Amino acid sequence: MQADYEDLSIDADEKFRVTLVNNTVLYVLAYTFVWAVHEFVKITLSHYLHLRGNWDVSKIAYTMADNEWWRLAIIAVNGIGPAVCAGISFVAYTWYWQRLRATRGLFKLLVLWISFHALNLSLGALLADNFTQTGFWFVPSWVFQMGNVPNVIVGILAGIGQIAMGYFAGVAFLQAHDSKTVMRYQNRKRMVMYTLILPYIFGTVVICASRLPLLSLGETIRLVTMILLVGPMCLGCLNELFGSTVRGPKNTHIAWGMLGLSIILLMLWRLFLAPAVHFGS
Repeated sequence: MQADYEDLSIDADEKFRVTLVNNTVLYVLAYTFVWAVHEFVKITLSHYLHLRGNWDVSKIAYTMADNEWWRLAIIAVNGIGPAVCAGISFVAYTWYWQRLRATRGLFKLLVLWISFHALNLSLGALLADNFTQTGFWFVPSWVFQMGNVPNVIVGILAGIGQIAMGYFAGVAFLQAHDSKTVMRYQNRKRMVMYTLILPYIFGTVVICASRLPLLSLGETIRLVTMILLVGPMCLGCLNELFGSTVRGPKNTHIAWGMLGLSIILLMLWRLFLAPAVHFGS
């Protein structure tokens, strides 16, 4: 059996700085993956339905007249992305909880961030798109066909659900970290700052900067609604007393491979979608 191990050559301050870098990288990498899936399935369905429009780094904008749309197409193309993301969130979280949380390394944290981002692009989108009256907002609007009231109610309920899930996900988030120093309960406030609050802020800034000047209002608001997960998770982590972690955790070091991968993916995303790509006839 592997013995417990902690790298004593790195002081606590350095460990927290490395943890901040890694969590920010994983935050950006997970979002890039989930957003790519969200947009790809929407484009794929749009091709199947023979719709036309423009796809850029931050949005898919249709160039069809109102009389060219039909009810099923509106519901399908605006609902497919969030629906797939809901499935990704469930699968990723289940995989993490049942298979990965007792393993060593950063991969389990990446999977958990994927689950969180996918949840936000599902539940969070129901709330966020109410502000722009685009995207997922069209789904309850055309399903109920009762004006804007059902959209607002569904959006508020989705936001409340995301807050609740964020709070109870605090336990899972704590177990995604290997470092004994970071996990100690006396360091909990610092841990929350370096693993949740600052990665959320820095990660959001990096994502937004990579989209400029094409950053859409819709994507911006969806990035903001992530606070409905991150905020309650902070409280959930602070209220948990345990400070144990996996046996034989890996040394604390910057995940250079994941850092390089995140940079490459952001560059490729911009290279292929700026300027926008036209689709449809």
